[in-house]
Amino acid sequence: MGGEAVSGPVVYDPATLPADDNVNAYTFCVELRGGQWFLQKGKMIAYYGAIEFNGVGHGRLDRLVRTSFHSPLHAADWVVAEGTGKMLLADRAFDVNSYDLDDGNLTIRSGNLLAFQPSLALKQSIVPGFLTLIGTGKFVAASNGPVVFMEPPLRVDPQALVGWADCPSPCHHYDHGYLTGVLGGLRALTGIGGTSGEEHQFEFVGAGTVLLQSSEALMAEQATGVPPDEPGVPGPAGMSGSRGPQGAAPRLPGQLGDLQRRFGL
Repeated sequence: MGGEAVSGPVVYDPATLPADDNVNAYTFCVELRGGQWFLQKGKMIAYYGAIEFNGVGHGRLDRLVRTSFHSPLHAADWVVAEGTGKMLLADRAFDVNSYDLDDGNLTIRSGNLLAFQPSLALKQSIVPGFLTLIGTGKFVAASNGPVVFMEPPLRVDPQALVGWADCPSPCHHYDHGYLTGVLGGLRALTGIGGTSGEEHQFEFVGAGTVLLQSSEALMAEQATGVPPDEPGVPGPAGMSGSRGPQGAAPRLPGQLGDLQRRFGL
């Protein structure tokens, strides 16, 4: 009596795991070949090989930190992984992916950024709750749903904003018609519903790329590195790319943008 064979789950080992690529939509595998990566704490779920994890700014890593890590507010949230082997990165089953930055400038919500190569310099953004990566190299990030890449001019729901590459920082835009209408009046009087993209948006102008997650729901967590008593973005959203397992990482534009105009969040 014949029957169809039932296929089981894929079981990986060090030889079959992909190198610097997605295992699935929610897990990314980084291969270390005697080099180093910066990792956000709590995002490594397993590893093979001889890999060490050290806090940022400790001992012999001081020189690496001085050249690649310039975000003192966030230093306690990061470690340096070094050695030889493969490690798996994930973030609560959110979409995870990698991106190649080519002599570029990208600003991203701090809680979205999971890992990056030391060839990229991490800067403390002038915008609270965001970090800026500058240079050439690969980074890994997460999002609440896939990311959509948009070209300015564009107005964005703040809840959906992941970051922006090579374009000026956004400014605030308020829909006064909505705010003075019935729904806006009820929201203002009762406080029910909070703010939304219908009444308040971020406006981007100029050349560059804006990254949006395909959800208006931020991850229910305070942005990494923002002290509780400091105004900032109420929780990180993730960031993800449009690639799948064994696909090519999206390459972000390379011309440096003006990211120095402050706005309040």
